[in-house]
Amino acid sequence: MKRATVLLSLLALIVTACVTSPTGRRQLMLVSESQAISASREAYLAQITELSRTGKLVTDPLVLRRIDTITGRLIAQAIEMRPDTADWEWSVEVIDEPDTVNAWCMAGGRMAIYTGLIQKLDATDDEIAQVMGHEIAHALANHTAERMSVAMATNLGVAAIGVLSDRSEAMSAAAMAAALAVQLPNSRSSESEADRIGIELAARAGYDPNAAVTLWQKMEQNAGGGPPAFLSTHPSPGQRQATLAALAPEMMRYYDPAGDHPVYRLRRTAP
Repeated sequence: MKRATVLLSLLALIVTACVTSPTGRRQLMLVSESQAISASREAYLAQITELSRTGKLVTDPLVLRRIDTITGRLIAQAIEMRPDTADWEWSVEVIDEPDTVNAWCMAGGRMAIYTGLIQKLDATDDEIAQVMGHEIAHALANHTAERMSVAMATNLGVAAIGVLSDRSEAMSAAAMAAALAVQLPNSRSSESEADRIGIELAARAGYDPNAAVTLWQKMEQNAGGGPPAFLSTHPSPGQRQATLAALAPEMMRYYDPAGDHPVYRLRRTAP
C-alpha cells in the first residue's frame, strides 16, 4: 500500500509539474532548471577531465579562437534573449574525434563540438553558428531538464522504492542523467523550437540564416553508411530543410554581417 501511495503521489506530481516553453509549448518538468544545471555541471566536469587526461581536447589556438568567437557571439545574443543566463558558466571545448559529427550544449551553457563536424562537413563559420545556435537554443528552452523529467517519469518504480538512498548517490545519478540527456533524441516539438530559436540567435549574431539549409544538406550528404551522431540525436523530419528555408527570409531582418556583434568571453573548463 505504501509503495502504491508513493506511485500515486508521483503520478499526481507529473500531472501538475508542467511549464511553458519559450514558444508556448507545455513541458513536463519534474526536474527544475537549477537542478538540471547542477547535475550538468558535475557531468560536464567529469567528461572534460577524462577527455583532457586522454589527450582528446583540441589545444590548437587557431581552432579554439574560431570556435570561441562563433559561440561567444551567439552567447551574447542568448543573454539578450534571456538575461538571467548571464549568470551561467558558459564554456565550450573542442573534442578531437575526427569521425564524430556532433555537438551539444548542457543545461547551464556547457558546450562541446567535435572535430568531425568541422572537418567532415568542411563547415563554414555560418554553418558552425547554426549548429551551436541550435544547441544553445536547447539550453535556453530548458530541454535538458525536460528530457531528465521524461526519463524520471518512465522510471517511477525506481524512484518510488528509493533506490537512491543518500545525497551523494542522488547527485551522481543526476549527473549521469544529465550526461545521458544530451545523447537522447529530442522530441519533434523541441527540435522545432531549437531550430526556430537557433536560427534567430545566429542571424542576430551576424551569421547567414541560409547556412541552416546548407548545413543540413551537408549532414545528409556525409551520412554515408549511417546517420552521424548529430542526426541520430537530432531527428530530422523530411520537411526540416524546407522549414529552415522558409524561416531564412524571416530571419534576414536580423542579419547584419557588417554590424557590431559583441563576443562573450568564454572560459576554458579543462584542467
